[in-house]
Amino acid sequence: MSQLGNVALVLALAASIFSIAAFIFGLRGGRQQLIDAAKKSVLAAAAFFSISVIALLIALITHDFQIGYVASYSSSGLSLPYLISALWAGNAGSLLFWGWIVSLAAAAVVLKKRPQGEGLVPSATAIIMAVQLFFIILLLFVPNQNPFKELATVPVEGAGLNPLLENPGMIIHPPLLLAGYALFAVPFAFAIAALLTRRHDDSWLVAIRGWALWAWLLLGLGNLIGAWWAYVELTFGGYWAWDPVENAGLMPWLMVTAFLHSALMQRRKGIFKLWSMLLVISAFTLTIFGTFLTRSDILSSVHTFGQTAVGPFFLGFLIISFFGSLVLLFYRRKDLHSEAEVDSVISSEGTFLTVNLLLVGATFVIFLGTIFPSLSELFGGSRVSVDASYFNMAAVPIFLAVILLSGVCVLIGWRRLSLARLGRQLLWPAVVAVIVAIALLIFGVRQGVALLAYSSSALVISAIVSVWLRDIGARWKRKHGSYFKEFSGLIWANRGRYGGFIVHLSLAVMAIGVAGSSLFDVREEAVLAVGETMTVGEYQLTYQDLEHEGASDKMTFIAVVEVFRGGKSLGIIRPRIQFYNAREQWISRVAIRSTPAEDLWVVPISWDSEVTVVEFRALVSPLIVWIWVGGGFLLLGGLIALWPGRRLARHRAS
Repeated sequence: MSQLGNVALVLALAASIFSIAAFIFGLRGGRQQLIDAAKKSVLAAAAFFSISVIALLIALITHDFQIGYVASYSSSGLSLPYLISALWAGNAGSLLFWGWIVSLAAAAVVLKKRPQGEGLVPSATAIIMAVQLFFIILLLFVPNQNPFKELATVPVEGAGLNPLLENPGMIIHPPLLLAGYALFAVPFAFAIAALLTRRHDDSWLVAIRGWALWAWLLLGLGNLIGAWWAYVELTFGGYWAWDPVENAGLMPWLMVTAFLHSALMQRRKGIFKLWSMLLVISAFTLTIFGTFLTRSDILSSVHTFGQTAVGPFFLGFLIISFFGSLVLLFYRRKDLHSEAEVDSVISSEGTFLTVNLLLVGATFVIFLGTIFPSLSELFGGSRVSVDASYFNMAAVPIFLAVILLSGVCVLIGWRRLSLARLGRQLLWPAVVAVIVAIALLIFGVRQGVALLAYSSSALVISAIVSVWLRDIGARWKRKHGSYFKEFSGLIWANRGRYGGFIVHLSLAVMAIGVAGSSLFDVREEAVLAVGETMTVGEYQLTYQDLEHEGASDKMTFIAVVEVFRGGKSLGIIRPRIQFYNAREQWISRVAIRSTPAEDLWVVPISWDSEVTVVEFRALVSPLIVWIWVGGGFLLLGGLIALWPGRRLARHRAS
């Protein structure tokens, strides 16, 4: 398999180089034959890249430990899903996966028939192929990055995955993020192609809408699943620690979100043209920045691959792509004048611009906090750490403002309202928000952030429901069908609008979960022998027994913990301690009792040599399940918006 994988990568390299050259000379000379040959080479490169990925997958599944990557990230004891996930467990495999997704995207671009933007395809595809070529060069020529490199001595057994990676999150989280990063090469390429060819109409936006939405959805879900993975796997009891690599996954998602709003306004109103270009460039370079972080040692993070030889290459690629794009944008800036002006804050243009500025502001403060330790060391000689308090103080208020504005945007729609009319639109949602705030005060909630988060979420949810009910009622008066039929028909008739409504709803629901779990959680730690009890919040936890399970690769100790509340037994939970023989490593496994109101989270954090006395960490996390419910709404809204429908260009309003 190693020879097949290497040959396939070399052929993909040749096909990529030929396609780029053929596109360039075909465009310069107006030679359609060369452009057609370039498109065929794009398909060939995707095929060769696919062969290399299949070769590595076969090597992993068949335990071909002669290949160093297989020996490092798999073992004969791994189940099939985790053998497959080993493809992206290491640096070389993740680069191979990323480059493969880019190659598939390039193939899809040349195969797709589109009513607009067809003239941009040759230039855009050449740029995508340049990105693909970068990854192939890394894999073939940078030391220790070839996933098909063979070992001089074949080990009897592979090292396997790090035990922390043996979680369903490993199967889903990394490929979603990597695919989101990879797919955003397409919007970037079309934007640069539009600048190069001076085609500054909306055709490039029409061509990339689906790509940008898919990248946004995959990045959003990837971040959420990563947060869930941390919550159920790690022992700190949280889901987001403002870790540098977590931030690196969040920042491009925020910029893509801003771009989607800006692009919508450009297509409908002919404004924000320069802004949209800048957002595309920034989002793409932030994906490269995130990859640079995970493959260098400039920042400390549990998520990084450690220092690798590709770090400087990604830094160079980042500098070239960002500053080269900015220079091109500067020279084309006069071609990107808006067809209208934002003359009222209380309008679709005003609210969209405000949301965009907030999203960019949040990205900036997160970026600054992420790189500040390195900047302080570079310019001041000492490394100054930035903890979660900075991000909570700087970014959380911005996010709350974005959530609140998401409800106001729904009420304003595409109109320009007077302040009095906006007040009438906001009346009932505001009443609901006030009622929620008063109810919380009555029940003893005094934290200002909590009151603001819950009342803002209530306003957004009630605003969306009120507009949706109004639209259903108007449709029912025209059609006279059942309310359910008109509800589904409404979504089907305007999937972009109502998919966006559901996404806004998801943000409000997630805000409820974030506020509850971060502001009202209760934590306790206690050392217990069998038969002893600890208390956390309203729960009493009694350590009843210790069970053992043996396997060829690990030994498992299961703590049987009975849960009581108010003297009533609520059942048994079973946090575990596992010893992995191959790595001689102890791992704690979390047990969670989850309800819509709160989670009870328990994990062993230390124990004696006989595992008879265990120190438990217990956490009561209110409303945290609503973060994951909000993630479900995000997925639903994104898929509805992505479902093919009537093109927005047909409905562009002045």
